[in-house]
Amino acid sequence: MKSKVLLLALVLAPVFALAQDDFGTSLSVEAEKKIDKKFSVGVEAEMRTRNDMKTVDRWLGGVSASYKLTSWLKAAVSYQFLWDNNERISYYEDDDKKVINGTVRAGDPKKCAQYWGARHRFNVSLTGSYKWGALGLSLRERWQYTYRPEHTVAERWSYYDEDWDGDEHTYRAKGKNLLRSRFQVSYKNKKFPVTPFVNVELFNAMALEKVRYNVGADWKINKKNEITMFYRLQKVHGDESEGDMHLIGLEYHVKL
Repeated sequence: MKSKVLLLALVLAPVFALAQDDFGTSLSVEAEKKIDKKFSVGVEAEMRTRNDMKTVDRWLGGVSASYKLTSWLKAAVSYQFLWDNNERISYYEDDDKKVINGTVRAGDPKKCAQYWGARHRFNVSLTGSYKWGALGLSLRERWQYTYRPEHTVAERWSYYDEDWDGDEHTYRAKGKNLLRSRFQVSYKNKKFPVTPFVNVELFNAMALEKVRYNVGADWKINKKNEITMFYRLQKVHGDESEGDMHLIGLEYHVKL
């Protein structure tokens, strides 16, 4: 009964918070194989949606390896291939002729390109954990590097002309470094198969770019199978064009 109430709360959480923000979903599968007591390898696959679940946002596939340095500290590395559904919008700036002439205002959308493209992501993580009775505390520090290859689109949509511009446009290759810091608190009762958790994750480049707040639960079906369900609120800092994101996630974990 408790597990059903918790799952219902997770499902209804975004209903009270959505307002005019975007809403999406995340479905993923992860498999892990222990090589020995300290070393493990894994694979993962994920699909995300956006635009109130109307648009597939991305597909992801990855491989990982982790090593338990001590009883409380674990190191991990991973590679992820992302196939993204991009929507890249440019905006009019103050020095644009149409802005100077008063035809449009600075900040108005200028052109839009929609295309599928690849990204390559590398992660190196250190996770420290501590148990305090039934409470579990953990801090994960992750360096993330993402490389987006050069991509050329045949044309872009012009908001001013309300038509395709018919001109090729190339988006240059770009690499980005991020530091992701996540602090999590969980509560585990041996008599209860569901372990609820809350966490907050900060995304920092030269400044704070994004914050994710997650509340969810891990449901241990048996020794080899586990399901995680969570609700996420994502807030973007420093980019007024991107609003808050609400997301419901479902993950299936299997130990081989």
